[in-house]
Amino acid sequence: MAHSSRASQTPVGLDLVRQIVVISAVSFMLIGAMVGIGLFGGSAVQDLQNGALDADASYLAPARQAFSIWSVIYVGLIIYTIWQALPQQRANPRQRELGWLIALTAVLNGLWLVVAQFATLPLTVLAIVALLIALGFTFHRAVVTRVPDDGLVDAILIDGVTGLHLGWVTLATVANTAAWLTVSVPAEWADAATPIGIAVLVVVAVIGIAIAWISGWRIAPGLALAWGLTWLAVGRLTGEPHSTGIGVTAVIVAVAVLVPALLVAGLRMLRPQGD
Repeated sequence: MAHSSRASQTPVGLDLVRQIVVISAVSFMLIGAMVGIGLFGGSAVQDLQNGALDADASYLAPARQAFSIWSVIYVGLIIYTIWQALPQQRANPRQRELGWLIALTAVLNGLWLVVAQFATLPLTVLAIVALLIALGFTFHRAVVTRVPDDGLVDAILIDGVTGLHLGWVTLATVANTAAWLTVSVPAEWADAATPIGIAVLVVVAVIGIAIAWISGWRIAPGLALAWGLTWLAVGRLTGEPHSTGIGVTAVIVAVAVLVPALLVAGLRMLRPQGD
């Protein structure tokens, strides 16, 4: 019935506008990414803000390898952009429901990179918090209060890519905020960095498990969070600043946010069809 409902939808002018807006938003995001890596003559992200955003600048910054996840997110958003632009997607109720929101997240993603390049560290925190809120709202609409999905491609390119984006930006928000606080608070606070970092990671665990639970134990957010937490652990256990307590806690939190979703997914696969 859901498919016949889609087939009866008639495209309107606003549908074409939405498709163009998504294309424009993702294009802006990609331009922002090029600015962020210094392709247009600026500094690379790790060198911005006097190095405050680098992997060794705070106790809650993941190792540089973690940031390769952006390639996966960007490729997913590019494929989504091409797919949503197809004529048969123009009047799709899922696109009408979520296309504008995904465009917003792409714009905010690109905006963070521009802000990091040309503005101040506190403004980067505001920008990434805005992105996190937009991603949380979009993912909630996609998997909880959603128009029913339209098959595997829809689930991967909307739910999956948005979930990865949300999971990674959740940890990136923590790292960005930690970077700001590291250069803002008195130097004596460094003695309390490990217990504070552990406490923050416990909060991340609660948030990660809450996202998984509310979304029906979707894997994508936990996968991205676990990826970032694993590299955070690598950074603290093998690099500077060193903190065994934060490194071990990051590993525990990575397991806590990912394993329950994997177990639920496995149980669903083993469940007989029709149950």
